[in-house]
Parts: sequence; structure tokens; C-alpha cells
Amino acid sequence: METAFKYYFIELSRYIITFLMIIYSILAIICVTPRKKKVLSFCTSFQSILMILILFVSFLKLTFISGNDLYLYLFAFITLFLFFMITLVTIIYDTSDRILLNNMCLLSGLGLTIISRLSFARAFRQYIITMISFAICLVIPFLIYRFRHLRQLIWVYAITGLFALSLVLLAGSKTNGAYIRFAIKGITFQPSEFVKILYLFFIAALLYKNNSFKWVVISALIAGAHVIILVLSRDLGSALIFFVTYIFIVVMSTHNYWYLLAGVVGLILASIVSYNLFDHIKVRVTAFVDPWTYIDDKGYQITQSLFAISSGGWFGTGLMQGRPWDIPFVDQDLIFSAVCEEFGVLFAICLLIICLCCFCRMMNFASRIGDKFYQTVVYGIAVMYIFQVFLTVGGSIKFIPLTGLTLPLISYGGSSVMVTYIMFFIVQGIVIKSRNYELRMTEKKTDENIK
Repeated sequence: METAFKYYFIELSRYIITFLMIIYSILAIICVTPRKKKVLSFCTSFQSILMILILFVSFLKLTFISGNDLYLYLFAFITLFLFFMITLVTIIYDTSDRILLNNMCLLSGLGLTIISRLSFARAFRQYIITMISFAICLVIPFLIYRFRHLRQLIWVYAITGLFALSLVLLAGSKTNGAYIRFAIKGITFQPSEFVKILYLFFIAALLYKNNSFKWVVISALIAGAHVIILVLSRDLGSALIFFVTYIFIVVMSTHNYWYLLAGVVGLILASIVSYNLFDHIKVRVTAFVDPWTYIDDKGYQITQSLFAISSGGWFGTGLMQGRPWDIPFVDQDLIFSAVCEEFGVLFAICLLIICLCCFCRMMNFASRIGDKFYQTVVYGIAVMYIFQVFLTVGGSIKFIPLTGLTLPLISYGGSSVMVTYIMFFIVQGIVIKSRNYELRMTEKKTDENIK
């Protein structure tokens, strides 16, 4: 009887997980725009239940197939951690955005689930980094709410960011042909991930001070210095994110679409130059154009990614029933392909919908924030986040050449997880600050009307 139950559960679980994910995605779409409190309360509570059910079914299946009860302990750990995170944030910051928090927790939980399936050792490290990240990020909304001089540290952001990138260029370790990592006493991290935040605050602060043509040129020179150092480090994926984010922020700040045209021209020229300067770019372009001719070497990674996506079908092969490790660097560069293979294409589409809902939610916040500096920061975080998702997924499905970037909160990578957490909590801090200001203004008007 027990064997029959396990068999039917293993077979049906992939449909159950997909069904639960579809419902969660529908709720996420409903909550993108402002709704009544009762609607939001129902949606967020239902989302929390769906989140737990998705993780429970996933880890129970891992337990049944592997015969290792450790997966159930991992489920308990992840569930308690996510429940603790949501509860603590909503208690400490009662005006935080629960929708964005739920989506962040689901993506984080799914990332830990997939990495647990791929590697226990890496999953354990990811758990530790996730907990440390949350502990650090818990104070970020408080700092943003209390610290009023963030917009005045323009050159501190620029100098610190350039110094960090220069340090890794000169003394960083080489990974897959690029100088992107730096180690201190055995702890390895990727400075370009953390510089993203300094870079955003620098651009926002400078353009808040003055967005005239002169200051746009000055900001372009310093932003260009960031990009050039990343190019010299051969971290071209990060360089592309920095460049595109800068262009969109400038256009948003100035409302001058000629800057967008200039950015497109600059991107085309930079792509041509990079192709002629770097051999590994030629390899990736060749693999993108015709991976099947070079399936045994240059095109091996992308062809294995496409095989994995196609073999999963709509509902996936099921956790531990695929072959994700046939894809080189699957847990970092191409984890989206592993999701498609074992969870299915429908699940992967829902995952992208949730990422897009996070972006839309941030953009909605940005449109309603009165402070130009904080508005630009939120806008920049939204653009940076969704563009990285686009680059990672686009590379996995052969829509664009591979960039070697991680899928935020899903892929293995301590620096990526920590920085994504920081970015989400910066948005939460700005939202809390904005909502508290609106509440004070409402109370003030009410008092004046009473008098």
C-alpha cells in the first residue's frame, strides 16, 4: 500500500506542483496594481499557503525518490526560515509590501529547492548565505528610513565602486576566463554584484542634484569608467547590465529619448569592438548562431540546455527524474534549463511571470514615490533586476548569446543572493518611508479638518 502511494504521488506530483504554481502566479498578477486591503490580505495569505504546499510536495518527492529523509529536514528548515522572515518583517515594518515580500520568499525557496536537488554541499552553503543575507537586510529599511544623507554621498559611491572593481581587476581570481571573484581568508565573493548598489545610488544622487546635459556627460564618464573596468576584467555580462541600466535611468530622469538612441548606437559599437577583442565572445556568438555544428565543444553547453528544456515538456520529467548535470555549470549559468526539464515549461513560465510581477510592482512603486532620488533608485533596481532575468533566460533558450549571469534568487551564488536580497529590501525601505510619509500627511489633513 505504501509503495503504491509513493508511486502515484511521484507520478502526480509534477501536475500538483504546476497547478499550485499557476494559482500563485494568477494571484501575483492580480496584486501587481493597488487593490483593496481585504483583497490584498486574502491574496497574500493564500500565497503563503501555496508557497508551503509547493515546497512540501517538492521535498516529499525528493524524499520518496532518493530514500533520504534529510530532504524533509531541509523542507522544515526552509519553511520555518521563510515563515520567520515574512512574520518578522511584517511585525517590525507594518507598512512593508507583503506582495513583494511573498514573491521574494517564493523565488528564494524555489532556488534552495532546486540547489538541494543538485548538490547537498552547495545547498548548505546557500542556506547559510541566505540566512546571513536576511540578517543583514533586516536593518536596511530602518537605515533608509532614518538616514537622510544618502543623496549627498555622490562621490563616495563612485570612488568606492571604482576602487572595488579595480581591485578585482588587479588582484582577483580568474573564473571561466573572467576576473570576477575576490577571496579574503577563504571567503569568495564577487565585487561587481555589490558595486551594482553603489552604482545605482551614484547615478540617482548625481542626476537628482542636476540632470542637465553637462551633468549627464559627467555621469556618463564615470559610468563608462565602471563599464570599461568590467570589460577589462572580461565580466561582460555585468558590464552590459551596468550600461543598459544607466541608459534607462538617464532617459527616465531627463525624459530625453535621444539618450536612448545614443545608448543603442553605443551598445552596437561596443558589441562589435568586444567581439573583435575577446576570443570567448567569438566562441559564445558562434555557439549562439550555430550550436549544432559545434555540438561537441563550443556548442555543447547551449545544446544540452535546449535538450533539457525540450525533454521536460509542459509538466517536466519530475524532480530527480531528469539529467540536469549533463549541462555544464547548470547550477549557476543555466539553472532555468534545469527548472524547465524537471518542473516543466508551464512551471518555468509561471516563474517568469512572478519575476515580471516583481518588476511591475517595483515600477508601480517608482511611479508613486514623490522623492525623485528614491524614485530613481527603485526604478534602477527594477530595471537591473528584470534585465538580468532577461539575459539569463534568453541565454538558456538561445534567444541571445550566453552571458554567464545567474538567475536572481534561483541560481547558486552567494554574492548574487545577498545582493538581490539587499536590493529587494532597499525597495521595501523606500516603500515604507513613502507610505509612512503619506500616513503622516493624511493624519495632518484630518487634524486640520477637525480643527
